[in-house]
Amino acid sequence: MAATDAKIHRLEDARFLTGAGRYTADLPGKDALHAYVLRSPMAHAAISGVDIAAAKEMDGVMAVFTGADTAQLGPLACPVEMTGRDGKRYIEPFRPALALKEVKYVGEPVALVVAQTLAQARDAAETIMVDYQEKPVVADVRRAAETGAPAVWPDAPDNRSMVWEKGDRTAMEAAFAKAAHVVRLQSHNNRLVAAALENRAAIAEHDAASGITTLTTPSQGAHLLRDLLCDKVFREPREKLRVVTPDVGGGFGPKFYLYAEHALLVFAARQTGRKVFWSADRGETFISEAHARDQFTTGELALDQNGKFIGLRLHGLANLGAYISTFSPSIPTTGMAKVASGLYAIPAIHMEMHCLFTNTVPVDAYRGAGKPETFFMLERLVDLAADKMGLDPAELRRRNLVQPQAMPYRTALGFTYDSGDYPRLLEEALQRAGHGGFAARRKQSESTGKRRGFGLSCYLHGTGGVADENSKVELESDGTVSVYTGTQSSGQGHETVYAQGVAKLLDMPLANIRVIQGDTARVRTGGGTGGSSSTIISATTIHQASEKLIERLKLIGAHLLEASPADIVLERGNLAIAGTDRRLSLKEVAIRVEQNAVPEALRGPLAGEAKFADQILSFPSGVIACEVEVDPQTGDTRIERLVTMQDVGTVVNQALVDGQMHGGIAQGIGQAMVENCVYDADSGQLLTGSFMDYGIPHFRDLPAMDSATFSTASPNNRLGIKGVGELGPNGAPPAIINAIVDALSGEGVRHIEMPATAARVWQAIEDARR
Repeated sequence: MAATDAKIHRLEDARFLTGAGRYTADLPGKDALHAYVLRSPMAHAAISGVDIAAAKEMDGVMAVFTGADTAQLGPLACPVEMTGRDGKRYIEPFRPALALKEVKYVGEPVALVVAQTLAQARDAAETIMVDYQEKPVVADVRRAAETGAPAVWPDAPDNRSMVWEKGDRTAMEAAFAKAAHVVRLQSHNNRLVAAALENRAAIAEHDAASGITTLTTPSQGAHLLRDLLCDKVFREPREKLRVVTPDVGGGFGPKFYLYAEHALLVFAARQTGRKVFWSADRGETFISEAHARDQFTTGELALDQNGKFIGLRLHGLANLGAYISTFSPSIPTTGMAKVASGLYAIPAIHMEMHCLFTNTVPVDAYRGAGKPETFFMLERLVDLAADKMGLDPAELRRRNLVQPQAMPYRTALGFTYDSGDYPRLLEEALQRAGHGGFAARRKQSESTGKRRGFGLSCYLHGTGGVADENSKVELESDGTVSVYTGTQSSGQGHETVYAQGVAKLLDMPLANIRVIQGDTARVRTGGGTGGSSSTIISATTIHQASEKLIERLKLIGAHLLEASPADIVLERGNLAIAGTDRRLSLKEVAIRVEQNAVPEALRGPLAGEAKFADQILSFPSGVIACEVEVDPQTGDTRIERLVTMQDVGTVVNQALVDGQMHGGIAQGIGQAMVENCVYDADSGQLLTGSFMDYGIPHFRDLPAMDSATFSTASPNNRLGIKGVGELGPNGAPPAIINAIVDALSGEGVRHIEMPATAARVWQAIEDARR
């Protein structure tokens, strides 16, 4: 299959499907010690003492560490720099690797036991006596925002880390004052757990001779972890720590962040002089890995008499959890603001977000990162407005979409959409979904006692991330090519898509290209993977590096073939003089250079390097059309049809685009219909701490998805790419809920909160009938 085939199969799949993938938990070896983290059972308590005497005497125990031992370490700090409306940086309490004088949430690390086996470490941990003195708890973000609520931190007596505003309040208020119609919605965007296939894990090993510690861990960016650990926690040169990330079994955001276990494993390896291994079980993941969403928002949409949107007001309470996680301040603020206008021309928008501490697991970015919260509110408001005005929801959207000729379009909050054809997205989605035949299908459902509904969601994503990329493309002595990149695959198919670009430029087989990632000792810099921007960052930079390698190869080929560089071409893994049969294989070229058979100026590594030099921001967009059937007697809801139409800029590999859309929509279905992370409001205990209580979508919940793509290239990067990874969870939840509400409109139902479980749907019908 040609390297340029846009639907080429993933190169990494053979490895994964045959069990040859290598994850962190596969790697510790028999000589590793095992670590177990003792965690707080209390949501908020003072620690007056920790007795580890018995634990230290247990069989096989090599070390026991408490907060007193790690007190000299720096904080698990947040690198995000931003200010609230008062002009001050958000409040960021000190976050220790092990709790010092207090614990702030159930699951906070209190002690680390290192033993010869995991069973020994766990048994020893059970003997540790911690004297907790309970303190008042606030687990609900609405309660945290109230006057007189228990304070999580003394530095934030009102529990606010930051109050953040954006937009022209005066213009927004003027729009609402003259509005012919106003709709309002208060809604909770339900708290989520990422539930990746692979739990977090870590291996640390210290080499006394070199003074270098190696940390192996599943991550979304080895360099970010190294930099935060060295700069903030250990306060040492970055050369002292090597971070390696092997295969990763799902990231979705939470594997990007710095956690206590990263610091603790490095510390333990240095203290014991031994390799130390830790792996979370599923229950531990629920109470230790960053949670997501959990935002209460009030939204209002103002319209004129013709149904034109003239103003949008968003006021939100965002739950940060007990500490500031790695990227959390940016999620309910700029993460939302980027896309607050949706696909619509809204002349006046104002946001006010209260970012609050609670006694819960810290909250951070999860696939979508502020955008799903925004679009659920915006797209529900649009449907409420259509209902109020007696308009078809599709027609109301048509009247307000940004037109192609308006691109690039600057939103009322100051973000510039790069390109797009939103009317085409809507019309093609409607056509593919068979919108014209919906009335007949609804009638058929009603004849069997069911209710059928149709829902739309118009949405986009604003790509982001850390653009610290320096890619290298190097021809090896055996004629293969190594591609070094600072982004990190966690299942997306980076090995395939990056190899495709290089193979196309060098005109060589994909099998001869190897992608190297996730190793701070081998890859100079890297910003990791997040914000749907890996292809934007790495593919464009690898493209530049490949072009530089080609320039160098042409100079060498010109010398070896005695021709002008302008006449040298790359053909099927060879350097050739155009239009002749004179050629040298790339392997031969590499050998000649290695043997110094070229002038001194042409010697040295056969490599091209480039730094990312484009814009990271782009705005991929989409429309999802969803059709559901509801049994009003039980509340059981089935998605009968789901069509997704998206514009992701230049498509490098259509199979990967479809896979990203399918996976993202599946996660969106999870949030819309089954997933809900719940705390007891009084005790701060997690009530959904396993898959017995926390639902994830099963195969019966997922429909066959009709995914189609067209492209309007982004002018912001040299390849015209926009990104795709987070579109699905942005758009699926509102489309599904809009469809369910439409199905039950005849019953008097006007809104349903997520997740729309059978019980919640049935209850909504019963409440509407009273």
